[in-house]
Amino acid sequence: MDKLPKIGLPIVVIIIVLFVLIAKSAVTIGPGEAGVLFERFGDGVNTEKTYGEGFHIVAPWNDMLVHTVRQQAISDEMNVLSVNGLEVKVNGTVWYEPEYSNLGFLIKTKGEEYVTDLLDPAVNAAARSVVGRYTPEQLYSSKRDVIEQEILAEVKKELDGQYLIVKRILVEDVKLPSSIRDAIERKLKQEQESLEYEFRLVTAAKEADKVRIEAQGKADANKILSASLTDKILQDKGIDATLKLSESPNSKVVIVGSSKDGLPLILGNN
Repeated sequence: MDKLPKIGLPIVVIIIVLFVLIAKSAVTIGPGEAGVLFERFGDGVNTEKTYGEGFHIVAPWNDMLVHTVRQQAISDEMNVLSVNGLEVKVNGTVWYEPEYSNLGFLIKTKGEEYVTDLLDPAVNAAARSVVGRYTPEQLYSSKRDVIEQEILAEVKKELDGQYLIVKRILVEDVKLPSSIRDAIERKLKQEQESLEYEFRLVTAAKEADKVRIEAQGKADANKILSASLTDKILQDKGIDATLKLSESPNSKVVIVGSSKDGLPLILGNN
């Protein structure tokens, strides 16, 4: 009976050790994630293989470095200078994702904080380079889409071969000093009012041309009609009108040939 505790204690210790080893060896990689193996007694980060989602068993002395590989977004506010040296604040969002097959190279060469150490400096440098080409007015109004594409191109160039993919850059807001912003808004309003006034002038001129053309057309038509109406035509028209009138059921007296120019007279309408 005294031997049982002595035999049972090593077994319990062995079971505990096995449990710890198994727990440390079992790794679960979640959705949208991937892992690379850090070999403690080897060459460090293994760049040959990227582990996908699911359950994995690794040697207990190694570590699985798990990182998100789906598309992610970061937002930041940057202080940059315009082409004339005015400081502006640019709020932007960057969509990025690591290269799945090269996750090991990314971590080995840039470290696990690659967003802070690699992506942020590249975006800031590109933003300063691009924004420095434009005036505050261009930044505030019409150049937003162009600026986004130019920053994206600069970032892609900077990160070429760095195992990090930038999908899109959105410039959400450009903050100017209030005095500059108010001046730009006043100028834009004046330009809009000027365009509206020019439109009204053009519309009025077109309407005047239309009225003038219609009046000239009527005058020309009356001139042609007057030239074509002879006494004979007028008499024929008068006779036709008299005949139609005489056919009405109202009582009347028609005197033929008694009016001037020989047209019938109609008397006695009731």
